Amino acid sequence: MISYGKQFIDKNDIKAVVAALKSNFLTQGPLVEKFEKSLQNYFPCKYASVVSTGTAALHLSVLSLGVKKNDLIITSPNTFLATANSAIYTGAKIDFVDIDKLTFNLDPNLLEDKIKKLKQKNKKIKAVIVTDYAGHPADWKAFSLLSKKYNFFLINDNCHALGSCYNKKRNYALEYADIATLSFHPVKSITTGEGGAILTKHKEIYEKVNLLRNHGINRNKKILSKKGIWFYEMKKLGYNYRITDIQCALGLSQLKKLQKFINKRRYIAHKYNKLLAGNTKVVTPYESNNVKHSYHLYPLQIDFKKTKITKQEFFKKFLHNNIKLQVHYIPLHLQPYYRRNFGFSYGDFPVTENFYKKEVSLPIFYSLKEKELDKIVKLVNQFTRS
Repeated sequence: MISYGKQFIDKNDIKAVVAALKSNFLTQGPLVEKFEKSLQNYFPCKYASVVSTGTAALHLSVLSLGVKKNDLIITSPNTFLATANSAIYTGAKIDFVDIDKLTFNLDPNLLEDKIKKLKQKNKKIKAVIVTDYAGHPADWKAFSLLSKKYNFFLINDNCHALGSCYNKKRNYALEYADIATLSFHPVKSITTGEGGAILTKHKEIYEKVNLLRNHGINRNKKILSKKGIWFYEMKKLGYNYRITDIQCALGLSQLKKLQKFINKRRYIAHKYNKLLAGNTKVVTPYESNNVKHSYHLYPLQIDFKKTKITKQEFFKKFLHNNIKLQVHYIPLHLQPYYRRNFGFSYGDFPVTENFYKKEVSLPIFYSLKEKELDKIVKLVNQFTRS
């Protein structure tokens, strides 16, 4: 079965994990800090904290900004549940802004329109979480200008975009945002099994994140020397969002291969583009001139109104050929929880809803073979043209 995404593990990865298993540290040890430093060097960035999941990274990011009950946070309806859920965990209120028709990222012009309408009601936003959907960086210059103009925090949900570039810079996230979050889930560019990271240029945010990821416990050399080596203090209500040395061993090994992984993803995407160019029923992903798309996803748009096949039938036919496609994403505002608790309904964000009707994520991962790619394209053309 060919899935839409898949990790690639080689002998060096296995060797690194086995070495960690044979060491004295299985949970928190020297490899955690080493992985953090490797991430700092890769981007580069001033501070990096690794955590148990990408969701944990988002949750801690929101908490570190001092978000309180009923504060308003805005994000895109075209993202995974965790992006919006992370705000709700803190008691904040969530709202959405529709997406750009080309990049499928949150639209900065519509965001400003929303802010102006909120100001008329004497309401303001605390933070905006912008997802770089599928690996295509958003319009970060525009978002940065808006954050300064209207005084809100910016979080870059960079979980899709590890390895992407904006204006030729791979550290673009922290040039424009206060925080960037990463995910190392197996379908992402690199994996630690489960895992995530928080990157920031602010020392205060970094210190809050490190405190909250470890139950809110403070255990430093000054306290230990004064009180005893067993002593610790719980400063805040925190969480067990720690990652292990075993996972970080894998992360360190995977990070060395990141550029190779991105190059292959881009090759696959460009070949899809070329082979599907003659099919008038489909639209291939857009890539702006000032970005380098890392293609965590390959979101193909299919106009099912012009085909003789429904989206459900299309998926079934691919499954019959041992290919498991996916959709990214069901619009968040249409999920039962968000409709019930926040009053969203069909028609609220038409660009996202129209994109959802058409979007199909084709397989894209490092070990995808040439003959498999050709088979996928052949089936897309066959099922949409027949």
